[in-house]
Amino acid sequence: MAPRGCVGPLPPPPSPQTWVWPRKMLAMGALAGFWVLSLLTYGYLSWGQGLEEEEEGALRAQTGERLEPSVTAVSQPHLIFILADDQGFRDVGYHGSEIKTPTLDKLAAEGVKLENYYVQPICTPSRSQFITGKYQIHTGLQHSIIRPTQPNCLPLDNATLPQKLKEVGYSTHMVGKWHLGFYRKECMPTKRGFDTFFGSLLGSGDYYTHYKCDSPGMCGYDLYENDNAAWDYDNGIYSTQMYTQRVQQILASHDPRKPIFLYIAYQAVHSPLQAPGRYFEHYRSIVNINRRRYAAMLSCLDEAINNVTLALKMYGFYNNSIIIYSSDNGGQPTAGGSNWPLRGSKGTYWEGGIRAVGFVHSPLLKNKGTVCKELVHITDWYPTLISLAEGQIDENIQLDGYDVWETISEGLRSPRVDILHNIDPIYTKAKNGSWAAGYGIWNTAIQSAIRVQHWKLLTGNPGYSDWVPPQSFSNLGPNRWHNERITLSTGKSVWLFNITADPYERVDLSHRYPGIVKQLLRRLSQFNKTAVPVRYPPKDPRSNPRLNGGVWGPWYKEESKKQKPSKKKAEKKQKKGKTRKKQKKERSFPNCHSGISRG
Repeated sequence: MAPRGCVGPLPPPPSPQTWVWPRKMLAMGALAGFWVLSLLTYGYLSWGQGLEEEEEGALRAQTGERLEPSVTAVSQPHLIFILADDQGFRDVGYHGSEIKTPTLDKLAAEGVKLENYYVQPICTPSRSQFITGKYQIHTGLQHSIIRPTQPNCLPLDNATLPQKLKEVGYSTHMVGKWHLGFYRKECMPTKRGFDTFFGSLLGSGDYYTHYKCDSPGMCGYDLYENDNAAWDYDNGIYSTQMYTQRVQQILASHDPRKPIFLYIAYQAVHSPLQAPGRYFEHYRSIVNINRRRYAAMLSCLDEAINNVTLALKMYGFYNNSIIIYSSDNGGQPTAGGSNWPLRGSKGTYWEGGIRAVGFVHSPLLKNKGTVCKELVHITDWYPTLISLAEGQIDENIQLDGYDVWETISEGLRSPRVDILHNIDPIYTKAKNGSWAAGYGIWNTAIQSAIRVQHWKLLTGNPGYSDWVPPQSFSNLGPNRWHNERITLSTGKSVWLFNITADPYERVDLSHRYPGIVKQLLRRLSQFNKTAVPVRYPPKDPRSNPRLNGGVWGPWYKEESKKQKPSKKKAEKKQKKGKTRKKQKKERSFPNCHSGISRG
């Protein structure tokens, strides 16, 4: 079994004359030995041995041999988008966290920190908006996430970001978590614009076995190499490490004179809370068990991003790269995350659920080492990256994102003045909401949230609304967590805040400024007129991995409408190949979600 950790073998740089490696050589590189580990100043391990960074950013071997820092630059920049999963707003060193994130701190300090940056409160919506540049109301994904058993995926008529980048010559690769549906083959990442895909299709799973149970009897393997289950990686390697190794291999085999788009969607730090044992060493003082595990996972992720950055430099990409880092939603306090001092958590429309850690790092930035407080939303990456790639956006496509590169790079005002956080017409209605409470403009029983300049309006049931202080030194015991509660006025279904003056949403101004409430309700009504129907179908029993060779994957076929799946045929199919291994994993899988970390 390979060592568990976030280090990976760094393949040697290819010869400039032969940039494309044979598949066999790539496979050998993947199985190469690990780099000797070295201690960082912050106390945990990384693969820095063998490489040193000079002041000007070039790399040289410790033997004295100088590596080329770059090759002839292409006019189009390399685009590297790194998406963390469930990272809380406070959970980065430069926001005051006790968790050590030296890589993120350094990259952000040398780039542009986005301190008025918004995403969606849960996984699928953020990912869909990043890849389409459209709000949820314009893709039909307004409600919840795409479940593994649902015949649903990102609408096929939406041109995705990688598809647009391929039009202008980019090589496009995705590594990590998809979570945009897979019930049909046409929904898979390789059919939505990515040249290669290595990762998981579902929203979560075991970090070592890559198995996932959606419910009792609905368990399967969830790791893919392009369009096929990646059984060769069913060997207990921690996913953060495994994904980082794949990124290194992609960079090692690609010609840096040709533009590349890398979408790295790490599984970390989403539950189950698992991490290699050595990352716990510096967090023994954290009493809360979930927080301690979460801290170890985040330290491992930080180290992995350091490895990716070094690989960009070693293989000649860095000087012409734009690295964007983002969390997909707020942290979940019960699973170790922290959004303090923001209100709310993952899954809510309070600031703690939608305000994200984000920054841009690039030698191409004009204003480095700055903080951007202009309004930026995850939909903005779609037009921004297409513009940077010298691509074209179809005139007949109505986007919700804006090109914000000049805002980020030069400090200009953002073209964005509002954000529709969402309108979810099928979420549980607020009991006290009504048309009367919405001045006849809007039914306030409906869950919705909107930001216009300084003002933010919420209606319906916005979700769990407490302020949860850091859990690191909680004295309530290792399995307890505490929060700060306030008594909310009964019967409320409308809230108004001045986010610029009150980013923690402490003072509701809805009664003081009814005129502003009406203006924002009208804006909600205008958005709602453009919404498409919600796509949230019931589960399909044909999705069961037991009917698909023990693997989560596409199950829908046109002929399935006329003919029910044969259980005997499915069982016969399952017996082929690695049946015994898969059945053994499936029987033992419930332990994968116990939350107990490996090591």
